[in-house]
Formats: sequence, structure tokens, C-alpha cells
Amino acid sequence: MNAAASLHLALVTETFPPEVNGVAMTVGRMVDGLLRRGHRIDLVRPRQQPGEPPREDASLREMLVRGLALPRYPDLKFGLPSVGALLRRWRHTRPDLVVAVTEGPLGWSALRAARKLGIPTISEFHTNFHSYSAHYGMGWLERPVRGYLRKFHNQNLATLVPSEDIRSRLAGQGFDKLEVVARGVDTELFSPSKRSRELRASWGVTDSTQVVAYVGRMAAEKNLPLVLSTFRRMQALRPDTKLVWVGDGPERAELEAAGRDQVFAGMRRGEELAAHYASADVFLFPSVTETYGNVTMEAMASGLGVVVYDYAAAKAHVRHQENGLKATFNDEADFVQQASYAAGNPEQMKRLGGAARLTAEQHGWDSIVHRFEEVARAALARAPAAD
Repeated sequence: MNAAASLHLALVTETFPPEVNGVAMTVGRMVDGLLRRGHRIDLVRPRQQPGEPPREDASLREMLVRGLALPRYPDLKFGLPSVGALLRRWRHTRPDLVVAVTEGPLGWSALRAARKLGIPTISEFHTNFHSYSAHYGMGWLERPVRGYLRKFHNQNLATLVPSEDIRSRLAGQGFDKLEVVARGVDTELFSPSKRSRELRASWGVTDSTQVVAYVGRMAAEKNLPLVLSTFRRMQALRPDTKLVWVGDGPERAELEAAGRDQVFAGMRRGEELAAHYASADVFLFPSVTETYGNVTMEAMASGLGVVVYDYAAAKAHVRHQENGLKATFNDEADFVQQASYAAGNPEQMKRLGGAARLTAEQHGWDSIVHRFEEVARAALARAPAAD
């Protein structure tokens, strides 16, 4: 295939903007970038609202399927099995490559339909679902879920992972044909320039107050008790420290009931989200279940001093005491120690935040989309010839 030729890609995903999560954001950015580079996209996803019409134009065609809400996440859906509908669609207009973005029933349907039609496939690994089970009292599920994911991904010509760290972990678990395609960050949206004195005033803080932020889903797998205990330690060292939670989820009500001295900003999007990042000073993110952690890069782009575990996006982009603070993976005492340092050294955290911004500026989406193209074309070059 001519390297300059445009591709006809079928992207199959259970989540897409305006849904708010890392996978939806990543897929939305990738679709935008691929369209700008002249490719055609066949986007298959669950219908998000009753009566929602599919988008249809020369470069992007949508197929909307039935979906059911995820347990504990009513705003998110998984697509129902749709093999027959996909066969009819792709027999009529055959894509060059099918990209199974998510591993639910819709993603599995896409792989089955593509295999029947002899269409090459690649997949993407976005979420450590097998690691979530322990956080919901179902640790016994981890092995079968991992087995399902391995079977799902290993049937493809390539599986895209967001970091070398995750590639190494999955390779050790029997996943193969892994290709690193990192994730970018929108440095125009997420910027220190979005800092708002008015927003900080609404939080009841002054210019000199150290504001600690958590941004993300408020769910058990995010290790939120450690956010709270870490904040309490920082508050003991510096009593005027304020914690701002940005996000929503099943754990919010319980946290809110116990956090009357904190700010619960709820779900924020776009410019509002950017302002919430930039108006804080320190970013705490103790999750141990990320495949990447887009919020870490968004916080860095916003000029925050970050306190994170040494894995995923942080392992790739945070240099300890140069552009952030890293704790040993899953070492809670070390995480609290790093955050305690942040509480006592506000000027150093400002310096680290400035360096974090410079790091983020090197990771825009254009280079990420180009890398996706490279992996897609290499997979097509390895694909068996169609009958």
C-alpha cells in the first residue's frame, strides 16, 4: 500500500465523546487527528441518547447500536452483540482495517465479523479491567478476566498500548504483538494561563493557600481513601491546605458526607475543567489501576506539581524532583511522604509545575496520530492477502 494513501478505518468503541472518561477522550482525539490527515472513518458505537442520529458525511460515517448502561456507571454503556449488522455494513462498504478499541460485546462482535469477512484487525488496550476486580471484592475474577482479555487481543495483528511500562507488564502475562502508541495532551486547552482567581475565591482560598486537586472518576479502583488520608497529612503540616475533588462516580456521596471541609466540584468539561486544573497547585493521583492516566498529563500541562506513583504515564514522563514527585508503585507510605514534601515546599512545587508544563508541550496529538498510522500500515503489510 502506498504510504501516502488514505486509509478506510472502522473504529469500534463502547465509549465516545461527549462521555467523559480517558478512553472516550483518547478515541475522540484520534478520530479528529485521523480525519485531519485525510483518512475515512467508519465509527461504530452505542447510541448515547434516544433518537440520536448517526453522523454521515464524506469522511466520517457512524453506525449506532443498542447499548446497556454499565453497572454503577449509568452514564456509560456497553454495546450489545452486533455481528449480523456489522457483516451487512462491511459487506456493503469494506474497510481496510478494523480497530477494536474496547473489549466488550461490541468489540468482540467486530472481531468476529471482520474474521468472517477476512478484514485485518488490530485492537487497543485502554483499561486494566482485570485489576479492578479486587477493588470490588471479586478478586477471584482477575484470572478469568485476564484470560478473556488475552484471548481478545492476541487474535489481532497488533495490540496498541499507551506506554512501555504497560507493554512490559502485559508481555509478562502472555499478551503478544504489542505496539506502544502513547497518548497526547491538548496543551492549548490545559494551560497555566487558565488559572482563575475568581474560581479560587469560590473555593474559599487566597492566593497563598495551597490547593490540592484530585481529578478523575470517583470509584473504588481509583484508591480514593489514600487521597483523603494524604490530604489530612498535608493539612496537618499546613492547616490552610484545601482539597478540591473534580469528577463524579459511585464513591462521591460517601466522600462528600465525610468531607465538609473540602470542595466537591463535580464533573467538569472543556474550559471549566482546564480552569479547575490550573487553579490548583498540587495534583494527587494515587490510582494503581491505570493503563496510562490521561489526567496526569493534563495536570502537567496545566502547570501543577504532581504527586503520582511511578508507573504508566508518570513512569514515562515524570522525572522525580525535576518535573514532579514520584512514589514507589503501590507504596502508600512513600506516596504520603512525597505529598508531605509538597506541603512543606510550595516554591519547589511551583518550579516542578513549570518544568511539567515544558514536558507536556512535547507531547501533542499530531505525533501520536502519526505513530498510530505507522502501526496501522505495518499491520496491513503483515496481513494475509484477501481471498
